[in-house]
Amino acid sequence: MAMHLRIFLGGIFFLLCVPAGKCQQSSSLSKKEIWKEIDTYFIPPEKLKSEFGDFRSPLQFYDGESVGTAKEWGDRRREIKEQWMEMMGEWPPFIKDQEFTITESQRRENFIQHTVTFKWTPNETTKGYLLIPDGKGKRPAVITVYYEPETAIGEGKSPHRDFAYQLAKRGFVTLSLGTSEASEAKTYSLYYPNIKNAEVEPLSMLGYAAANAWYALSKRPEVDSDRIGIMGHSFGGKWAMFASCLFDKFACSAWSDPGIVFQNDRPSINYWEPWYLGYHPKPWRERGLITKENPAEGLYPKLIREGYNLQELHALSAPRPFLVSGGSEDPVEQWIPLNHTRKVNELLGYENRVAMTNRPDHSPNEQSNSVIYLFFEYFLK
Repeated sequence: MAMHLRIFLGGIFFLLCVPAGKCQQSSSLSKKEIWKEIDTYFIPPEKLKSEFGDFRSPLQFYDGESVGTAKEWGDRRREIKEQWMEMMGEWPPFIKDQEFTITESQRRENFIQHTVTFKWTPNETTKGYLLIPDGKGKRPAVITVYYEPETAIGEGKSPHRDFAYQLAKRGFVTLSLGTSEASEAKTYSLYYPNIKNAEVEPLSMLGYAAANAWYALSKRPEVDSDRIGIMGHSFGGKWAMFASCLFDKFACSAWSDPGIVFQNDRPSINYWEPWYLGYHPKPWRERGLITKENPAEGLYPKLIREGYNLQELHALSAPRPFLVSGGSEDPVEQWIPLNHTRKVNELLGYENRVAMTNRPDHSPNEQSNSVIYLFFEYFLK
């Protein structure tokens, strides 16, 4: 059996896989055996366990009153979600009554790959890939999100980003999605009702699109709607994070190095860009760090000025599990904001719901991905 070790060197936890041959697919492991492989990733380093930084506590109402019970958390959770939805723009009604249109099908190894289309916003149809493993009965499913849907099914140029393909081989129904046309146009995101006058922050709109994908996927006879997760890397990590936090039907989620909180000194943690939380009508600001000559516009400066940060959205996931697959943008110190969600789970009577792995590089690798797959095995199978 493969073992996963965390080695602390130079202030960074390195994720290592120590295999008997190589990191194996985990379908043959029992739930108890899987937990032994991943349990250490749910525990912050000792020196960070009690660190909360200067992040505003989700367990405190905006008027300063503290949350002391699970019932009060329900009220506080509604307050957080309503406040953020008001600031980012309210979502249109969900598109609940649609099914995928299959335009092409092919067999690949132990699964069928369907090319599908469906409506993910009220005025936009998208193409994706639905991978259905051989077998009978309802199975768990994972939606993967990225710049385009081909990478996750193994047709991309970047290694270790074929998440939908790898999960399908492990018995998960997977749906690979991406913003292909917008990525080609370098606008990246979704703009509702249109790019000239977006009423919803684009990153939030991506979350809405993923929710509509959940409704379409849940109608498939092979899918157990109670066991649908979502994951993505980088841009897709931001997308998966917002989707899973704002839409509570996702059973669990994995976010690969998105930059889980605002940081104005990291060009890849760029929530201020117009395609994330800094939407403004064109002409857009020049891409890059915020400077006096190139300021952020739209909602993002208000969020910073008024003390909002993403630990509040993380907390909306509780008690649903999530894994941060951290790299260069999410080092081990990101346990500090994550501790706030751990406190919410503690109040609700849950443990082992927040996990993080760490690697030195932004790009995922075989070892970090193996923990993601084990995470989904544990919580969805």
